[in-house]
Amino acid sequence: MAGLVLKGIMKMFGDKGVLDRIDLELMEGELLVLLGPSGCGKSTLLRIVAGLESPDSGEVYLDNRRVDHLRPRDRNVALVFQNYSLYPHMSVRKNLAFPLRVSKLPKRDIERRVKDVAGMLGLEERLEDRPAELSGGQRQRVALGRAIIREPSIFLLDEPLSNLDAELRVRMRQEIVKLQRKLGRAMIHVTHDQGEALTMADRIALLNEGRIEQTGSPEELYRSPANSFVASFIGHPRINLVKCSVQEGRLVPFGTTLPDVLKNMTPEESCLVGLRPEAVEITGDGPYAARVQSCEYAGDSYTAIVQFKGNELSVSNVPRLLEQGDEVRFSFDESRMLYFDSASGLNLMSG
Repeated sequence: MAGLVLKGIMKMFGDKGVLDRIDLELMEGELLVLLGPSGCGKSTLLRIVAGLESPDSGEVYLDNRRVDHLRPRDRNVALVFQNYSLYPHMSVRKNLAFPLRVSKLPKRDIERRVKDVAGMLGLEERLEDRPAELSGGQRQRVALGRAIIREPSIFLLDEPLSNLDAELRVRMRQEIVKLQRKLGRAMIHVTHDQGEALTMADRIALLNEGRIEQTGSPEELYRSPANSFVASFIGHPRINLVKCSVQEGRLVPFGTTLPDVLKNMTPEESCLVGLRPEAVEITGDGPYAARVQSCEYAGDSYTAIVQFKGNELSVSNVPRLLEQGDEVRFSFDESRMLYFDSASGLNLMSG
């Protein structure tokens, strides 16, 4: 059953289009990550679901009820911001209880829910503390707790981990996923961090300039990107995109035989070939020669940039340090090559 349905959502700010005919469906209990670069419309879309912004056209349905004409307080959604939005003069207990007090719940029910949520989030010992006395992770837990305590139909998280350090971000994203699974409620998590998206999402909706480029599981976006933008945005290091042509039935500059999707390509035409850095291997007997431009330590291996016939290629999982200017040989897995239309960027292997 769909927890959220968006139909034809459009939004303009002045003469600038921010959202362009967004159609999206989120199932009950699903964790959807809205991913995309800054300014692509992620937060605006979230605010439209919450009721903080109104669409210029389109419809929003929550639990099979149209809500785009309703005030935020009447939509049964919970929105968590990156800056926590806690009341600094209130204790953790009062911050958690505040949404329920506004709803005029009986005092006994409020106390029971505060106790349950504090226990769920490991905040029992901090209930009398104020936000200034808490760490960043604890403040974010309180913000999540204030959302949970309302028992909403859907959770909306707008870059909730941006203000945390790297180690705490990893821990908190694990806690959010565990919490979402336990509650079984639909959740939209907005981020520009593809690492967050890949590790957290049941599905990812990747936005670019107000349009959804692709929606699917993390693996689908990684292995079968709809276009070259998706391929470039998902994966680290970024995919290698090389402009290729056909000469004597072979793909230049690699010299590989033409795949079926390129059989009708003429010498005057070109395409983009995508090759993931982990599909390239530095090996002494490799058929291709390249020159090292740089090499960075990545913990258990190195990542190198090599120059190959006028193209820069990223190579990951390099077993040893390579010096700038070294000549190396490499090979790659042809079965992992992706082919994109040069003009539209569309994946030629799709459909």
